Order: sequence, then structure tokens, then C-alpha cells
Amino acid sequence: MRTRVQLIRWVALALAMLLLGAPQPASAQFGKKLKDAAKQKAEDKAIEKATTKEGEAIDPATGDAPAAAPQETGAAPEAGAAAPKLWLNYDFVPGDRVLYYNDYSEDQVGNFPERLDFHSGNMEIVELDGQRWIRATTSSEFAIPLPEVLPDKFTIEIDVIQRKWGDGAAFMLNGGPKRELYRESTRIDWGTDGVGVVADKGGVKPMTGDDASRTRYHGKPAQVKILADGKYIKVFMDERRLANVPNTIFNRANALTLVADGQSEENPVFIGKIRVAASRKSIYDDLAAKGRISTQGILFATGSDQVKPESGATLKEIADMMKQHADLKIRIEGHTDNVGKKDANLALSERRAAAVKALLEKEFQIDGARMESQGFGDTKPVAKNDTPEGRQNNRRVELVKL
Repeated sequence: MRTRVQLIRWVALALAMLLLGAPQPASAQFGKKLKDAAKQKAEDKAIEKATTKEGEAIDPATGDAPAAAPQETGAAPEAGAAAPKLWLNYDFVPGDRVLYYNDYSEDQVGNFPERLDFHSGNMEIVELDGQRWIRATTSSEFAIPLPEVLPDKFTIEIDVIQRKWGDGAAFMLNGGPKRELYRESTRIDWGTDGVGVVADKGGVKPMTGDDASRTRYHGKPAQVKILADGKYIKVFMDERRLANVPNTIFNRANALTLVADGQSEENPVFIGKIRVAASRKSIYDDLAAKGRISTQGILFATGSDQVKPESGATLKEIADMMKQHADLKIRIEGHTDNVGKKDANLALSERRAAAVKALLEKEFQIDGARMESQGFGDTKPVAKNDTPEGRQNNRRVELVKL
């Protein structure tokens, strides 16, 4: 009996070995492949997550894009997507006449921009997710030449990416064609821990530490905006106003000088689009005198009629004018540059003009009967389309007195 039991055990063991060595059924092989694929996918996701986290601060060699920021994405919003709320407590209104604009699209990657004046340092153009930036790996300086002396009222907008680590001023800006000591005139500084308006003459707002800002801006993009009106200067970073100084002495000249304090190949800073524009004194006075005015403070998502949140200040300015002058009627006109197809530009300009009218009715309770809207596409340029400044000036919303 015992011998028989041993024999059965040996047979069972032999069969098991044969089964293990034999080709598996198709279903078993398919199941194994699914498990292997799932394992590989999980590993790929883990690698991708680690790589993204490590590259959040941007490595130009890999072309990794910056972390999300309030900038144009290059794609129209999804159909049915809710429009972002306007920033109604935000009082930055961009200048309406562009003096200087540069996004480096006409320059070669690896070079220094031709339309800037190099002073010192190590800088080159790189491309990140379709947008071009000046990458500075040392303390670097350049001047922004202007076609005329800065007027009494102007705005400056600069896209930047802060250092990955290290607080204090990463960027410093003053009026004039060279770096000036803050004892001579007001200088504007900014970095991951805030904004400073620095001067011996005139008002001073020192930079202050802010842990939330450091988390938000280390190695990540931001847009710095400066609004100057006489001795008054306000400085914004994205949607927040961080400085409000009424007694500065900012040098009005036909140039600006910017210092970008990059610290190494591993810890650079980046300068993106630069826009400098002259501002009007009074929207109503200009409209009454000329019969029409142009504004570039109403911004739209790329290829869309969706109004961006930072347009709130300009829309509020228009609404206040309409409320103060109850007999005023206007036509809202949309205009584009000549980039793209004419039919598409015309249709887009019509939708954008209508969107502005709708927002003035809905958000500011302006009677729709006092407003008309019309789009003209690229048929009524105010400047030639062969320069960046010309194209900027042609992309506009106009108000016409009826």
C-alpha cells in the first residue's frame, strides 16, 4: 500500500513538472502579458512623475515646460468651459500705445536678441514649450531701447521665471540706458519673496519674505507689471498688487536697463515677453476729443472670445465712464493684425467685440441699448504689420462714440 502511495506521488510530481515546462494556454499567456504591461505602465508613470517633479523648474536642455501660470496656453478653451471670473479688485490697465514689444520670435535660438542692447553676463535665447525666453546663467545686464523718452504715464510687462532656489532680488529694473545706483533714481526689484521699490530719493517699499510666494514662484513663471503715473508707481506680480508707492523718482529716458541675476547653469533665471506702452490720462477726455479710442487692456484666450480675468480693470474703467456720462453711446469694435486667415480673423473679431458688450451688460449693468458691437478683422490697421510693435498695436478693441 505504501509503495502504491509513493508511486502516485511520483506520478503527480512528474505531471506537475511537465505542466510547468509546457507552453501555457493562450488565455494564460494573455493574462501574463496584461500583468506585465500593467507593471510596465506603472513603472513608466512613476518615472514620468519623478522626471516632471525634478524638471518643474525647467531644464532648457530637455525643453520641459514651466509649471502652470496665468499665461496664454496656445489653445482655445474647451467648448462649454466656464469663463474665468474677472479680477475686479485689480487696477492694472495696460498702456494703449505700444513703444516696445519683443517675444524673440524673430531671433535665432542660442543667440542674444538683436533688438536688445547687451551689456554683460551670459545670456541666450532658449525655447520652452513653444515660447522663447532669454536664459541668464550669471548676473547679466541689458538695455531695452525705446523709440522715445518714457512719458509721464506708462506701463511695463515682463514675463519671468525665478531661480529654483535662493531668495532676494532676481531681477532689477531702472530707467535709462545703463544700471543706476538707487541713490540716483528709483529702482524696482523683484524675486520669489516679493517686490521692492528702492530709492534714496523718493519712496521706498522693501522686499518682504513670504513663504507662500516662495512656494509659488521658485523656478516657476510669473508676470511682473509696473504702472507708473508721475511719481506714483504700482507693481503687480500676476493678479496681486505688491507695491503701491506715491513718491518715487523713476528716470524717464529712451531706454530701460534690466539686471537678471542668474547664478549658475543649474540655477538660471529667464526673461520672457517684454511690453512697454504709453498710457492715456483720461479715457473719456480722449473719446470726447477724438471720437474713438483704442485699448489693449481687454485680453482674450488664444483663438477664443473668452475674456481673460485681468481685463477686469479696463472693463471697469469703461463701465465707470458710461455710468458717469449717462447720455454716452458707443460702438465696441474688434480688430486683429494680419496673421492668420482673413475670414477667421473677421469672425473672431466680431465674437470678441460681442463678448465685451455682453460682459459690460452682465457684470457692470450697462444698458445694452447704449452699445453696439462690430468686428473688422485686419481691415483697419493703425500701424504696419511688419514689426512686433505694429502687430501689437493692431490687435486691439476700439470704442467709438455714437
